[in-house]
Parts: sequence; structure tokens; C-alpha cells
Amino acid sequence: MQRRGYREHGSDNRYTSGAEQLKALILNSGSSSIKYKIFDMESENILDKGIIEELKGNRHKELEKIIKGMEKIDFIAHRVVHGGDSFKTATIIDDAVIKEIDALSHLAPLHNPANLDGILTAKQLAPDVLQIAVFDTAFHEDMEPWAYMYAMPQELYTKYSIRRYGFHGTSHSYLLKECAKLLNKKTEETNLISLHLGNGASASAVKNGKSYDTSMGFTPLEGLVMGTRSGDFDPAILLYLLKLGFSEQELDDLVNQKSGLLGLCGSSDLREILNRDDHDAKLALEIMSKRVKKYLGAYVAVLGRVDAIVFSGGIGENSPQIRKMILEGLDEAFDILLDDEKNSQTVARTALISKEKSRIPLYVIPTDEEIEIAHQAFALLR
Repeated sequence: MQRRGYREHGSDNRYTSGAEQLKALILNSGSSSIKYKIFDMESENILDKGIIEELKGNRHKELEKIIKGMEKIDFIAHRVVHGGDSFKTATIIDDAVIKEIDALSHLAPLHNPANLDGILTAKQLAPDVLQIAVFDTAFHEDMEPWAYMYAMPQELYTKYSIRRYGFHGTSHSYLLKECAKLLNKKTEETNLISLHLGNGASASAVKNGKSYDTSMGFTPLEGLVMGTRSGDFDPAILLYLLKLGFSEQELDDLVNQKSGLLGLCGSSDLREILNRDDHDAKLALEIMSKRVKKYLGAYVAVLGRVDAIVFSGGIGENSPQIRKMILEGLDEAFDILLDDEKNSQTVARTALISKEKSRIPLYVIPTDEEIEIAHQAFALLR
């Protein structure tokens, strides 16, 4: 496991492409960490990578260390969480793009400002290097109106662009491609339920290689129970709390930073929660896992044919116990059969964890958002 603030050199030969000799920096300037990888786009080997966690307010200095420590880079691709209706594909960054990303920050307050900080710092430190934005929301642009429209007055959509956007798009897109390879199917023929489970968590139903439905909505708040975000709840609760005197900022902090696992049991660290034996910890795990199970069942119903279910993200890849809790009981309901031995032995690696007789295969696939960002950015250049 990579240490905090540690820069690791190495290579990864899993990917091949016909790219020209180009070096790409993939930068994920997040709300609490900075992740980066540098690829040789000809071989797609990883030339350098690192993660700086627990930022202490000096993002610029950490980004400066990364960018000034690079040899010649041909382009920098940035992960941007919310693209709204404005960005449906990877986009070359200019002043107008920066302005629009900033304007969308209120829809992803934990992410877009941090993403934008990374963009502005990179432009300042490497002004002659081409900068590209790749958006989490872009993968879900194929959803049909029944999936992205809320049952609210149409004017809210036409005038204010209020709709479901969906997130973790680079992860769900990557998982689709990798799972299709394992199934020996074309991506455009693949029906899939992908579960990106981590401190941020989302489920995606993929039909014929396109996003069909997803759990996150107008912002990354909707859907599954997350580390500090509430996921689904009755919005009337906020109106009630407003009447009780809560401010808008207090409500924003409440649902985005003080809820989820943290609100339920006082911790957002799943490893710590799994090691506890108290009532609050057990309840938090039950609520989180059953919320995923509800979405899983709904997506099996809405898709009809499901070629595979994929677990990914920090929790999905590393926690056999959570995977088992989510899948418990689905043998009777859907004939989905988990192989306990395969599941218990699978941590942070690609593996089939279902029994041979399972109606739907179950996979663990470690996500690689950076290589997916690199692919989308390079596709734009080509």
C-alpha cells in the first residue's frame, strides 16, 4: 500500500495503444487529497505516481512539488467532478471553461473548487502545456429522460437545469470496459451493474454499454450512504430544520460533511467501524449495506438482463465483509450466489467471486480512473 505523500516509480504493462510518444500527467486534485499519475501514452506504462493525503491547507505547495518535479509533459488531464449540462465530453481548458467549472462549484462544493484549484495551479506553473478537463458526469449523459428527470415542474429543468447528472463516470466507464473483456463481450452489448463503493459511493446500471440509471443525482449527495454524505433522505427534513433556525450553511455542512457513516456512528473510516462491536457501528454497517442492496435489486429489475455485477472503489475492492453483507439473501431473490471462499480471498485484485451456478456473475475489479481519464483526453487530441 502506498504511503502518504510517497512518490513511487514503476510501470504497469496491462495496457497497450497505438498512441504517439506522448507523456501525460493525470491530476486528481480532490477535496482532501491529491492523486496523480504520469503515463507514457505509447506503452501506457506508469512513469511516476503518487498520492498526498490529509492536505493541510497548502494545496498549491503540494501541486508545485508535483509539477516542478516533472520532466517534459505533453498534456495535463484534470478530473473535474461536475460538468453540468455544459460539458458532455473531455474538453480543452481555456478561460471560458474555467469560468463555467467555477460556476458549477455550488453543485459539487466538496470537489469542483478543489478540481479548479488544481487546474489554475497547473496553468500557472506550466503555462505552455495543454490542459484538458475530463468530467465525472459525462458518462451519464446517455441516460434517458425517465432516468434523469425529477418529478418536479418542468421549468426547474428548462430554466435551472435541475436534473440527475450522476458521478464517478470515469470509474463506471472503466469498469464497463474491463468487465466486457472478462465476459468476452463488446461494450455496446454489455448490461452491467457497477458498484463504486468508497468514501463517496455510487451505483450505475449500464444497458448496452451506456449509462441507463445511476444513484447520484443533481449533486453527489443523492443515493447510497457514504463516508460523510447522507445519500437518500426526505427533503422535507431540510425544510423542517430551516424552520427550527438552521442556516443554509449549517444544512449544507450537515448533509455533506456530518452525515453518512460519520453521522451514524462517529467515524467515516470503514476499517475502524468494522473492528468495533458497539450498537452504533453495527447499525451504520447495516444501513449502508442494505441501501446498496436496495439499489442492486432495483437495477436488476430495471435492466432485465444483467451480464455481471461489479464491486469496485476502496470499500468494494477491499472489504469481503461488506460485499457479503450486500449480497446476503440475494440467492433466494435472484439466484445470485456468492462463493464465500473466493470472496474472502479477494482483496484489491480482479477476481470472479460468484459460484459457477450463479445466475449473474459477481466480479471485483479495481478501478483505474487515471487511465480512463488519459484515454478520454487522448481521444480528444486525436
